[in-house]
Amino acid sequence: MSEAKQNKLVTVDGGNAVAHIAYRVSDICSIYPITPSSDMSELSDLWATQGVKNIWDQVPQVIEMQSEGGAAGTAHGALQTGALTTTFTASQGLLLMLPNMYKIAGELTSSVFHVAARSIAAQALSIFGDHQDVMAARMTGFAMLASNSVQEAHDSALIAHAATLKARVPFINFFDGFRTSHEINKIELIPDEQIRTMIDEELVFAHRNRALNPDNPFIRGTAQNPDVYFQGRESANSFYNAVPAIVQETMDELAKLTGRQYKLFEYYGDEDATDVIVMMGSGNQVVEETLDKLNAEGRKLGVMSVRLFRPFSMEHMIAALPKSVERIAVLDRTKEPGSAGEPLYQDVITALAEGLNSGLIDKLPRVIGGRYGLSSKEFTPAMAKGVFDNLADDKPKNHFTVGINDDVTHSSIDYDPSFNIEPDNVTRAMFFGLGSDGTVSANKNSIKIIGESTDLFCQGYFVYDSKKAGSQTTSHLRFGPDEIRAPYLITSANFIACHKSNFIDQVEMLDKAADGAVFLLNSPVGPDKVWDELPEPVQKQIIDKNIEFYVIDASTVARNAGMGRRINTIMQTCFFALSGVLPRDEAIAKIKAAIEKTYMRKGQEIVELNFKAVDASLDHLHKVKVPSKISAKHGMMPAVAPQAPKFVQEVTAPMLAGHGDDLPVSMIPVDGTYPSGTARWEKRNI
Repeated sequence: MSEAKQNKLVTVDGGNAVAHIAYRVSDICSIYPITPSSDMSELSDLWATQGVKNIWDQVPQVIEMQSEGGAAGTAHGALQTGALTTTFTASQGLLLMLPNMYKIAGELTSSVFHVAARSIAAQALSIFGDHQDVMAARMTGFAMLASNSVQEAHDSALIAHAATLKARVPFINFFDGFRTSHEINKIELIPDEQIRTMIDEELVFAHRNRALNPDNPFIRGTAQNPDVYFQGRESANSFYNAVPAIVQETMDELAKLTGRQYKLFEYYGDEDATDVIVMMGSGNQVVEETLDKLNAEGRKLGVMSVRLFRPFSMEHMIAALPKSVERIAVLDRTKEPGSAGEPLYQDVITALAEGLNSGLIDKLPRVIGGRYGLSSKEFTPAMAKGVFDNLADDKPKNHFTVGINDDVTHSSIDYDPSFNIEPDNVTRAMFFGLGSDGTVSANKNSIKIIGESTDLFCQGYFVYDSKKAGSQTTSHLRFGPDEIRAPYLITSANFIACHKSNFIDQVEMLDKAADGAVFLLNSPVGPDKVWDELPEPVQKQIIDKNIEFYVIDASTVARNAGMGRRINTIMQTCFFALSGVLPRDEAIAKIKAAIEKTYMRKGQEIVELNFKAVDASLDHLHKVKVPSKISAKHGMMPAVAPQAPKFVQEVTAPMLAGHGDDLPVSMIPVDGTYPSGTARWEKRNI
């Protein structure tokens, strides 16, 4: 085995990171895109069209079906021919695959399904992330491997594909939908030669030799009566018993190649911790960063990340826990109505009880469970601290929720939202744009420029309104000298840009500004008059927070440069000029290089138009002299008209104004039934 070495650093999102591995170790990808897993399917299809080859120098066959059930059926059939097959899915799409998954697992067929874990439509549809879908699949017989970050999702994809060949048990490789699948981060890319080292060719041949083949006829898929079905279900126990050791062995092999060591249950924190959180997914990074600060203040805290959720290994879990632990809070990113507790909570309690019975531990710590982060609800350091504070209480609340206000069953715990651990050496930038105006694309370009041409680490995350094109987008970008482990939205930005002028009257954005932040507004009003156009709350925040205020008429610059309404290149140039992430001249040179790479296929004329816009941007960028007093004649525009009905005023309006997180449980219809005709109040007030 070769020594671990530094591999190529690339700036990609989680879906790309996973698909890079899955595509290279597959003969067939059966796909049916569903948010937020669609990028993995679409990239695989694109690569196949471009003739990109897998590690066996073949172009995988990518087959798009008409439903997720069809994709699962295709995967099942392809696997029975001996093809190495994968698929990508989420939410109801995964649920539609369950019947085939039971068969694939029951037949001990090596495969990996990659899942960008997402909410299930219950009282309402949600396209956003939590663990409800994968928890619904935990009885299928698939092993389940969880990832906490973009880098881990990339690595876990390879671990899963290598381990399934050894174990013959199929795997779900899952990671948080949107929060990991769509987060852009700087990672080490595993090269093809290391991928090949991880995939045992003899096991590939063994998989192919188990195929249904008329030249070697046998029967698979019989019907069984009560006399033998039970025995059949128990006959594969030894394969599942072997999975934890196989996965750990595979993780160790990856560590020898890359230097990144993973454990089935990974403990982080004080060696003598008394209070420990147990959880899966991206929230682990939030807790790790939070407890570093709290432990430095004298507390003894830890967190245990569960990577192999199925089969759940009691021995590995207990071995990972510090002997000093007295209290455990188990956090589940799912809701199982009517249960004695959510899935991970129940597994941890069962494992501890069995550990006590078998003599692995001397006494049971106190264990409480809680729910967090459903449908991509934020999980912040403040909330993590709130969980630790609740755990340390003499009578901690069990079956709690964090991040919402439950004024009905009073499950929610209190926390201090002002608690902040953002380091001073990180640039934190927020951009408010209009869907399809190019803002998100420009910001992704900025991340790549900084990530791939400097030593800075970077992170990008993009919040979309579910109405997509024509509605608001908010980009959250971080840049800094150290690895960025902050899978939560920015609440203290030192750069804020508003790319759509009328948003300034509608969206409360400067409440996210840090003291001394830079604010850039795209407005047709010049620097000498723009101050009087601002609403009173905006003027007050600019003065109170000592914000540096800049304005540019990007629409005019774009129009004069022949770019129509596309202001993204202009605003990107202004960001680099004002943020100080890179020296101005160097930044402009890199922007132009990126423009050339992006638009050359559309012709030199398009490239020159963009160059012209870049050069004109700084000439039209003006600093606004901020008065010492408020002079505004108006406030923020109300989200809905005053004559709107009570429900619209109390529920719809706060959601439209970006305050939906503050709505208590009592304000939300219990069965998802809403009054009709409410959209007209929103539309009439645009």
